[in-house]
Amino acid sequence: KMAENSEIIAMFSTGMSFKRLMRPYMISAAIIALVTYGLGAYVIPKGNVTRLDFEDKYKRKKKQEYVRNVQLEVDSGVIAYLERYENYNKTAYRFSLDKFKDKQLVSHLTARSAVYDTTSLHKWTLKDYMIRHMDGMKETITKGSRLDTIIKMEPQDFLIMKGQQQTMTSPELKEYISKQKQRGFANIKEFEIEYYQRIAMSFAAFILTIIGASLSTRKVKGGMGLHLGVGLALSFSYILFQTVSATFAVNGSTPPVIAVWIPNLLYSFIAVYLYRKAPR
Repeated sequence: KMAENSEIIAMFSTGMSFKRLMRPYMISAAIIALVTYGLGAYVIPKGNVTRLDFEDKYKRKKKQEYVRNVQLEVDSGVIAYLERYENYNKTAYRFSLDKFKDKQLVSHLTARSAVYDTTSLHKWTLKDYMIRHMDGMKETITKGSRLDTIIKMEPQDFLIMKGQQQTMTSPELKEYISKQKQRGFANIKEFEIEYYQRIAMSFAAFILTIIGASLSTRKVKGGMGLHLGVGLALSFSYILFQTVSATFAVNGSTPPVIAVWIPNLLYSFIAVYLYRKAPR
């Protein structure tokens, strides 16, 4: 609108640089970026919990309630295995826990079932258990009907539900990704994409602001309709490209951090080109 009314031409005629003209827009972009990241990293995930529960109940009407044949490293040299886990009663069946020291098996625990205690972190109750302790050629066996113990795993570590990554704050996502990588889990790409995408989408405010301002400062015949159309087309194409590039990481071999930042890198070149071509 300012360009259409020749106000920008008047600003330039007083000696104002394009860089100075961009300053308030970049400050606004910084505020938008901070708010976007804050909402996406801390506020929206809490709301997604309610939304996904609603969709599971009324839309999909099918929630992941069990998982089979899970094996994971719960601690350094400690491998857990469970044949089946049912979420409605928080119970893992045919549970075993192997402890290794210097690549040698030193302890082997088996239990008919293991029940997760939701009131305490990492607390499990083993039923009908047997523990074999190996010390060289010597072996000791301990049996019992019930044992309360601490095992560094939670149901959410192996019962991955659709959209679960959207319910985690960024610090929770970072911790979850680090923990799952240590355990050797391979299906965490969607969690990595969600984590890096929140950061990348915040930087989009700067890129799209530079593109929009560089396009709109030039006065053209026909009014500002062309500028609005080009700006909207670039914005929509950026969002589309962001979605498409994420699938490269999920279904292909592209690292999530690279796939998420590809649209930013491409549109950064467009922003730099338009900035240099903007009227001075």
